[in-house]
Amino acid sequence: MKKKTTMTVLDSRMLAQDIWSLELAYAPEDLPDEVRPGQFAGLFPAGGEMLLMRPISICRWDRDRGVLRFVYRAAGKGTQSFTALKKGDRMDMLGILGNGYDLNALRGRHVLLLGGGIGVPPMLELAAALHDTADAGTRVTAVMGYRNSELFLREEMDAFADVYIATEDGSAGTKGNVLDAVRENNIQADVVCACGPLPMLRAIKRFAEEQNIPAFLSLEERMACGVGVCLGCVAKTRKVDEHSKVHNARVCVEGPVFPAEDVDLD
Repeated sequence: MKKKTTMTVLDSRMLAQDIWSLELAYAPEDLPDEVRPGQFAGLFPAGGEMLLMRPISICRWDRDRGVLRFVYRAAGKGTQSFTALKKGDRMDMLGILGNGYDLNALRGRHVLLLGGGIGVPPMLELAAALHDTADAGTRVTAVMGYRNSELFLREEMDAFADVYIATEDGSAGTKGNVLDAVRENNIQADVVCACGPLPMLRAIKRFAEEQNIPAFLSLEERMACGVGVCLGCVAKTRKVDEHSKVHNARVCVEGPVFPAEDVDLD
């Protein structure tokens, strides 16, 4: 549902250094028909000084309350402006955007979720959705990678998955990255879902190929329009894109989630 909606701020708080949680509520008449794990929305900085939206992955969706939760890194001027939001404030949002994870392809399997840094938040919504299919035999293991012991969203993830931790400085869990933790704990799975920086995704693609298991990767790209018009967020692909007729795809429309074999990360 690619429309601009005015949302109401329910909560805004800092979870770790530069990491913030933001909850936004829909008006009842604006509720989307569907929100899938891995999708995102474009949040507009207040005041109108910056025209472009900031694409933020959906961390949690509470349909009963009509509430979206975003967990983001306050890195630039736009996202820094979000940290000043207070309960009751209003902000514009474009969404829901993008192509999320296909739950039917994961149902009944042992799914390994790999989230690195700000790639952790969308893994929480995916873990929750998969947990709801546990009666079909779905099993979820999550490996979450952080810089240090500020383990944002760790407790929430514990409710939906078997959780392992990797930290760059070794202050918690395995010292190193998420794949170091996978190997140290001899974690085996049927399929991998991942979100994080490009070097991490590149390594995960190789890992999945070595293990001969499918992988679904959520790519991070700078975006302008969020609806596939500007072609500012293309990624190289193995297949020919139906829109541009070349070997690329628009991350904001065909992605951000792709089968690993469909994207060229080299």
